[in-house]
Amino acid sequence: MTQSFADLGLSAMALEAIRKKGFEEPTEIQIKTIPLLLKSNQDVIAQAQTGTGKTATFGLVFADKLTPRKSKAPQAIVLAPTRELAVQVAEELNSLKGSKNFSIVPIYGGQSWGMQRKHLQVGVDIVVGTPGRVMDHLEKGTLKLDKIEYFVLDEADEMLNMGFIEDIETILEYVKKDRQMLLFSATMPARIAGLAKKYMKNPVSIKTEKDRIANNAVDQIYFEVSMRDKFETLCRIIDMEEEFYGIIFCRTKNDSDGVSKQLGDRGYRAEAFHGDITQDRREQILGNFRRRKTEILVATDVAARGIDVSDLTHVINYALPQNSESYVHRIGRTGRAGKTGKAITLVTPSEFRKLRMFEHHAKAEIQKKAIPGASEMVELNKCKIIRDMESILVESQLLKKYEKLGIEMFKDKEPQAIIAALLKYSFSEKLDEASYKTIQQGRGGQRSERGGRREDVGRPISGKFGTTRLFLTTGKQDGATVPKILRMIEKDFGVSGNAVGEIDIMDSYSFISVPFSQAEAILDAFHTMKKKGKFAPVRVERASQGKKGGGKGRGGSRKSSSRGKPRAGGFTKRRK
Repeated sequence: MTQSFADLGLSAMALEAIRKKGFEEPTEIQIKTIPLLLKSNQDVIAQAQTGTGKTATFGLVFADKLTPRKSKAPQAIVLAPTRELAVQVAEELNSLKGSKNFSIVPIYGGQSWGMQRKHLQVGVDIVVGTPGRVMDHLEKGTLKLDKIEYFVLDEADEMLNMGFIEDIETILEYVKKDRQMLLFSATMPARIAGLAKKYMKNPVSIKTEKDRIANNAVDQIYFEVSMRDKFETLCRIIDMEEEFYGIIFCRTKNDSDGVSKQLGDRGYRAEAFHGDITQDRREQILGNFRRRKTEILVATDVAARGIDVSDLTHVINYALPQNSESYVHRIGRTGRAGKTGKAITLVTPSEFRKLRMFEHHAKAEIQKKAIPGASEMVELNKCKIIRDMESILVESQLLKKYEKLGIEMFKDKEPQAIIAALLKYSFSEKLDEASYKTIQQGRGGQRSERGGRREDVGRPISGKFGTTRLFLTTGKQDGATVPKILRMIEKDFGVSGNAVGEIDIMDSYSFISVPFSQAEAILDAFHTMKKKGKFAPVRVERASQGKKGGGKGRGGSRKSSSRGKPRAGGFTKRRK
């Protein structure tokens, strides 16, 4: 039996706020959590994916149980991993407060310190903040948490990934012991479980049906493509859709900038979105995207945590995410609020094993589709032109000022010739098959008749499309991250980070996948450094030469090779 919001025990005021927002039915996490929070003061661990209504879950409870202006000190604090998400949560809470005059303030780095301090001095009911800025206010005494009734951790696993757990533990020391703590996380890594055990009192664990978003309303597709044809394939995917309003996910900030610029050069309304963009610019970009002045956002995973738009038509994985959880997070951004969406992944031959792992985790088949060829693109463009012309003809009043010119053009020429000339004038490139480059149609990763995976189908033996794996003697214990490895590959070995495919970072070593030619360039650069007695940031080998395990010496101290100098690439342990 389908439950309604009224069945959850919410007040009439909260139900009216829900009605105004257009919510029709509660999500699974709301059904399981809201009644419990309304009736008890138990701590709660809620495991649910992005886009399942977690903010409304605790926001509606705040609206019903908190009293506005009870004191100048905040009654609830919500910690979020990014400033975009903090702003988004604050806006959502404001939209759910109904007739209650709550003061809800986001505090985050990049915003005026003086303005935040003024808000806190006047009095705030609910604070939504990033760990770093909350810590700053606590240390300076401008924020007091001794009257907190609710302590909420939103996207706890992402805070772990961003290195905020120690900050959160420090913040918790400022909070009174009898507060109610709510922890929301898509996954439950050991460090998050340890945090819950240490700071929560007999918490109730609530887990939604895993990855339901991925199965319900999202059509999952992949295209097999070589590295060199990725961008051309991306453009064809966008062009072949009747409507495209979505996010393209890249691995690095540089990739995000590069893809965004290339799209802009081709006439698409696209913007890059990542951590190096100033706060004012970030807010401007998000505003343009929500108003659809921008149709495409090219984002990194961390920056995209603050993006919550309910009517996205597409999510494209231009680069594969690092793990299955990130894949589900990404595709969960489309197919929301009762709408359908498409999640499209571009896969190079070396990435099929990882794609199948994502497919298994999401419990849904990711279907392969063929990249449209030149003739197919021309036919699609013809249909679009006819469709666009029909919509323009409907607005006959707006065509009046062009009628005189039309009469002059048709005076001495046949109508077909004039129309053909106009089509050539406006759409010559789109209607010419020669303007589309040939894209290699791969067959890798196909399933055999017995249901297994054929690793060798369609994989080139050598040349432009082949890839290989390299072993690097640096890992997590050295502070290695994907951006640092990419910077090292570019700076120290002279190969563009865009050439690097899959990156697997272990405790004391890492593997990277690169095309054969770039692999040879990296190995040559490493051997040249050794011959000349120069400093090499890491040892590089073909993956087949290295041990499978992380034996002694791998990723450990390499004083003999580094000659006492700090490692290039910034691979040192430090607190984020």
